[in-house]
Amino acid sequence: MKAADKRASQDRSAMARLRDTLRRLYHGRPPAAFRFHVAAIVIDLAIVAFFIATPVIQQSASFLWLDYAVAALVGADLIARLLASNDMLRLMKQPTSWVDVFILLTLLMPTALANLGFLRILRLWSLSRSGSIWRHFEMRGLRPWREASHAVINLLTFLFVITGFVYTFFFRNGAGLENYIDALYFTVATVTTTGFGDIVLPGMAGKLTAIVTMIIGISLFVRLAQAMFRPAKVHCKACGQVLNIPNEGG
Repeated sequence: MKAADKRASQDRSAMARLRDTLRRLYHGRPPAAFRFHVAAIVIDLAIVAFFIATPVIQQSASFLWLDYAVAALVGADLIARLLASNDMLRLMKQPTSWVDVFILLTLLMPTALANLGFLRILRLWSLSRSGSIWRHFEMRGLRPWREASHAVINLLTFLFVITGFVYTFFFRNGAGLENYIDALYFTVATVTTTGFGDIVLPGMAGKLTAIVTMIIGISLFVRLAQAMFRPAKVHCKACGQVLNIPNEGG
């Protein structure tokens, strides 16, 4: 009985040490935590690149191996963040966690959820919302760029999500790189309201897709312009709150 209690105590202490290590890496400020976050960003960007390329490479022989390898990475990151959290339930209620769980499901069931695979690009949006990553960049004086970065990533995420949607539901009969480029070309032309008309989506569904793309795309462009060109906010160094400083002559 004592041996069993001793093993249970060792297991608990090992888990406690693991959680402490993960907390330092995910939420700490030392150089090791910064290097960990930089490595995590590089891996996440590679995962996003895989998601973008998925419609083109999903017929290849090695696709399932890559898919399940990415699923292992996403699952490991989700479990590690849960262990590093002081409130797991609160973390799971956050939209970024919902996105990660959904992405994990599409990776584990690539055939059954193939038509929803384009939503994996939301991982890029989820990555940009990581407060632990921005904490390090703000320490290096990059806080004023946070809002503009969010606006850029929101726009890029929207472009690739719509491109994936258009490719999946309107260009799938001719799967391949050329048709994916056509879907991207249509999305960019619609978002920018250029409207060349050389590529159009058929039927009522196509018209509704174009309408939604234009409305949301224009609003994201406006948001990006506001973030890029309006005066930077001034933050209090002590409390981090935004200071309301009036303009000259205002």
